[in-house]
Amino acid sequence: MTAPQWPPHSLLAILPDAARERLLSRGVLRRYQGPSRILIREHDESRSVIVILSGVVKVTGSVPNGPDALLAIRMSGDAVGEFAAVDQLPRSATLTTCGRVVARVIISDDFIDCLRGDPDIAHAISKAIVAKTRVSNQHRIDFSSGDVPTKVARVLLHLVTSYGKPAPVEDHGKAVIDVPLTQSELASLAVASPPAAERALRWLRECGIVATGYRSITILDIERLHQVAYTG
Repeated sequence: MTAPQWPPHSLLAILPDAARERLLSRGVLRRYQGPSRILIREHDESRSVIVILSGVVKVTGSVPNGPDALLAIRMSGDAVGEFAAVDQLPRSATLTTCGRVVARVIISDDFIDCLRGDPDIAHAISKAIVAKTRVSNQHRIDFSSGDVPTKVARVLLHLVTSYGKPAPVEDHGKAVIDVPLTQSELASLAVASPPAAERALRWLRECGIVATGYRSITILDIERLHQVAYTG
């Protein structure tokens, strides 16, 4: 496997080729068929690390007296579960498949041994954890203010920047967010109510900035989306 196969900021992309091969030689290969398979459950005492080779998982957290909050999306090239492996504390979130997922599952002791004995892997894991922290901090800043259309635009801009795929050749300049999000999940990421998030998405469609389809959103005009997200 080579780096261009992975999203550019993912763990497997930033690892040197030889180090990637060493990491992926650890653990066991697992194939999860279909959506809604729970890989990690919040508050659980498990410690294994999951390296996603293909597919999409949702990271959710429980909310008292309310639906679970969607915290993040993780895709091929990402590692999940490394926090519990490192600090030996209970799981901080639940991870659920969005469809078919293929992953490498590495037990905690093997993962820690890998970090201690392989500087390239340890450095890449550190960079990946720092990147997640930066994204989390930026999310707090982005969604501490602004109206709902602005917040929804920021969510879509983040998703297309991190996980977007180029649209077909005839649609040059467009990009597809091929992540199956429900309206409630999009609203959760945007820190908005589902009805308000749907109105914002409808407005973005009417403006010709996005198009929605089954389990996907196409960004028709990334420049205008950026304008809505950050210049109003």
